[in-house]
Amino acid sequence: MFGSRKGPAAKSLSDKRSQCLQRVLPFLVASGCRLRQRTWQSWHLHHWMAEFKLAVDENNKATELPLLRICGTVRENPHMRAFWGSTFSFFLAFLGWFALAPLGLEVATSMGRCENQLYPTESNPKRVAYLKYKNISTSEPYCQYGQLKDDGTPTDCADVPSEIANNATATAEEKLKYRPKVLAKCVCTTGTQCNGIIANAGVAAVGSTIFVRIALGTLLERFGPVNVQSGLLTFGAIWVALAATIQEPWQYTAIRFFIGCAGATFVGNQFWCSLMFSPNVVGTANATAAGWGNLGGGVTQIFMISVLFNPLVSSGMASDTAWRVSMLIPAVLFVVCAAAIKLLCWDTPTAKRFNVALIGKTKKPSMWDYVEVLKDVRVVVMIFQYSACFGTELAMNNQLATHFRTYFQLPATDAFALAGAFGLMNLFARSLGGITSDVLFKYVGFRGRIWAQFLALFFEAIFLFGFGLVDNSQPWYVALAVLVCFSLFVQMAEGTSYGIVPFMNQQQLAVVSALVGAGVNLGAVIAGFCFYRPINDPLIPFQVHAGYVMFWALLTPFYYWKEHGGMFHGPAVTEEKVVASEPGTAEAADANDIWPNIPVALGNDRENYDSVIAGEAVLSSTKGSHHSKSPGQARSIVSNAFCGPLHLFSCLHGCSRSLPV
Repeated sequence: MFGSRKGPAAKSLSDKRSQCLQRVLPFLVASGCRLRQRTWQSWHLHHWMAEFKLAVDENNKATELPLLRICGTVRENPHMRAFWGSTFSFFLAFLGWFALAPLGLEVATSMGRCENQLYPTESNPKRVAYLKYKNISTSEPYCQYGQLKDDGTPTDCADVPSEIANNATATAEEKLKYRPKVLAKCVCTTGTQCNGIIANAGVAAVGSTIFVRIALGTLLERFGPVNVQSGLLTFGAIWVALAATIQEPWQYTAIRFFIGCAGATFVGNQFWCSLMFSPNVVGTANATAAGWGNLGGGVTQIFMISVLFNPLVSSGMASDTAWRVSMLIPAVLFVVCAAAIKLLCWDTPTAKRFNVALIGKTKKPSMWDYVEVLKDVRVVVMIFQYSACFGTELAMNNQLATHFRTYFQLPATDAFALAGAFGLMNLFARSLGGITSDVLFKYVGFRGRIWAQFLALFFEAIFLFGFGLVDNSQPWYVALAVLVCFSLFVQMAEGTSYGIVPFMNQQQLAVVSALVGAGVNLGAVIAGFCFYRPINDPLIPFQVHAGYVMFWALLTPFYYWKEHGGMFHGPAVTEEKVVASEPGTAEAADANDIWPNIPVALGNDRENYDSVIAGEAVLSSTKGSHHSKSPGQARSIVSNAFCGPLHLFSCLHGCSRSLPV
């Protein structure tokens, strides 16, 4: 069987050992020895699977994150395939999710909803949007000689002074009361119908994802992250492609609503990485995968305009056609990524498809799981804290491009570049949050993760308030400097959040991930409906939003677990005791003593292993291994072959007292 022992004697010994196991194994399973499924799976991996390309722990989760180590088959390197699969799927989902945001004014023009399309200046010169308008690049206002106001609201432009109107030397331009030439091609400022359409569509885009992300808690457990990620991308591709057909505002809003479903790939992104990486690097892995996925939100601001739209227009294509063609590119990328994930990735390190038993869960997924999880106030606080960081990022993705283009009146390319700078910070900022959380955890304990969370949220609120104080009388680079600092702490807070999430309720990890992920969109909807839409001011919404972030930051002391401790307290019990008492994670001492001896007698037969996993107490005759082994493995196997009978005897003797007679 092992290559070092041949002949009738070896076969006789193997038969005797197999017969002995046939008799004793049912009693081992029925008694307190508790030969757990996960233990058999660990042995299965060691004996039948090729060695991993990454270092792993006892649960086969990677203990390192070598970003460029992508070689090997899916059996050899499932961890990095999952990492990059989750990263690219979320990146492209973000790209398609917000692809229409930088094209908003072009879409509004195609729909004929700009203020100067609905209300031509010739017949409607007194529209409030016109009266307030000032061209920042030339410093020329629409009202050349000032405004007439009623209770602070402009009602008309001041008349041309008589000395200028009666001056024969004054130019025709100087004698104008209204100057429509200073208006932008599409006036879509705060308070206009155009701005309302774009704002409503932005809320719809993030609102739909709330329900999908919540549902994913159950869907991930039923179908696994591979099927969920590829399914969401395929569904999203249909609606991204249909965006090219938009003609009316209701179509714009509806299509953004359905595209938003693809944003739920974030939940799969975090759940998948949590299955693949061990606690010592899970914060970094989650933060990096999500951060580089979020990078799509920054890239889309540049990609859709500078890479697709502008070159198409420069080639002679009409603007109305150019933005429609541009929307087809993300749809194609969605389909390609979905196919690659489905064909090249596994759900877990050792299995193609996920099983809830891997996280110690014995019950089938149900909606009641959500109720049980939401009873924990710490989960509720995390949901709203995540709404205050990642939800804020989504709100900024919807607001910044329009803010820079309308309030600061920057050219489209410049406005999208500045807005893109916010998202491009994901290149390192979210990973920095995860790394900070892991490092503090290493040196300070779990309270280090909690303090990292608090500080990131606190400074996020400070810099968001500061951004709301920068008006258009100051240079654009002042706003950019504050925005970069704000973005740094927003995304660090996202990374520190998922440094905590995997520890909150490990048996309900999928549900917790889904609910926290839904908090993202909840935060974006709250920001859209409560801060940015109803407040008719370009800066005050940012200041109010900062207060929302600060409120949830100050609730961080609610995080306390007896096994982990809290912000100001250490753990009440050691983590080992808690883990030993949790179902699905405990291993009895006698089982640990027994286990190392059983595989020697079973040999390397896959059929024997599968029959035990299925609960069948029948062992077929053992077969020799035909897999290649390293010299060290061969020596270990030969040693076990000689010591096997003695080990088996010790095992049976140790369990004999608990066997039923």
